Amino acid sequence: MDCTLTITAPAGRRARRPQLTLSPTGDDRARTTVGSLKLTIGLVLALVSAVAINGGFFLQHGASGTLPTLSLRHPFASLRSLFTNVRWLVGYVAGWVGWGIYILALREAPLSLVQAVAAGGVGVLALAAWRWGHAPLATRERVGVSACVAGLAAVAVSLGQSGKLDIRPGWHSTTIWILVPVIAAVAVAIIPRRLLAPGAGLGAAAGLLFAAGDIATKAALLGRGLVLVPFLLATYVLAFVALQLAFQRGTALVTAGVCTLLNNALPIGAGVILFREQLPPGGYGLLRLAGFAAVVVGAVLLARGEGETNDESKERTQP
Repeated sequence: MDCTLTITAPAGRRARRPQLTLSPTGDDRARTTVGSLKLTIGLVLALVSAVAINGGFFLQHGASGTLPTLSLRHPFASLRSLFTNVRWLVGYVAGWVGWGIYILALREAPLSLVQAVAAGGVGVLALAAWRWGHAPLATRERVGVSACVAGLAAVAVSLGQSGKLDIRPGWHSTTIWILVPVIAAVAVAIIPRRLLAPGAGLGAAAGLLFAAGDIATKAALLGRGLVLVPFLLATYVLAFVALQLAFQRGTALVTAGVCTLLNNALPIGAGVILFREQLPPGGYGLLRLAGFAAVVVGAVLLARGEGETNDESKERTQP
């Protein structure tokens, strides 16, 4: 780090050893300002991405309820019914636009911060379900939205100080972090339906697969190269299939909510552990941790929801 060396001698009758102090130069201050600006831009992009992706989820979920039953045995017929539905197609395009903005956000900000902001997208989903889906928010869901907003505010305030940004991880640790969620997705997808809310298992599988893809995306952006691109594309395709099947089995908050929760919680952990994104010192670091916790807790409350009524459950097509 460039700095200016200053030598000061304390006043007094008895001479003492001169004191040496280091003060940052203009170049250091300029680099700090540029870094803070990039971080802010990255988090604004993450927020825009979260709105686009979760708004797209809401549109896709609403459209799925009007479509014939989707089946893996008839993939082309299922895809045709999806892509010929205008509302679903608008939601799907919105999701891809949000994902493109998410990639830009990862170039400017650490993974853990981007995912913390993205987790607040569950609040967007809840508000959309209340405003346009004619689904009144339960007390638990209102608390969840408040927790997400408070967590995002805490993360924003903590940007006053920033720790060391992410570093490129080793191949061994990267492989573990992207394969374990895939294995967990397979496990949760085959959990008996009676143990989970309708659609929750497939929604969780989609979230785990999206998380694996997001971690691989960040590793690729940090220099791990194109070798990870086929893997992250495969995880996104499988996550797409799982989520569309989930949409026909459960509510928007149960399916997309659980998906968003896992999709953001795991990369937040990967950002701190795998990419070694250091927290700011002192109170700012504690504030950021509190923000992470509030966002995750809020997402959990929203994802759990209040469940479906018996009539709603009967109306949904079972696999």
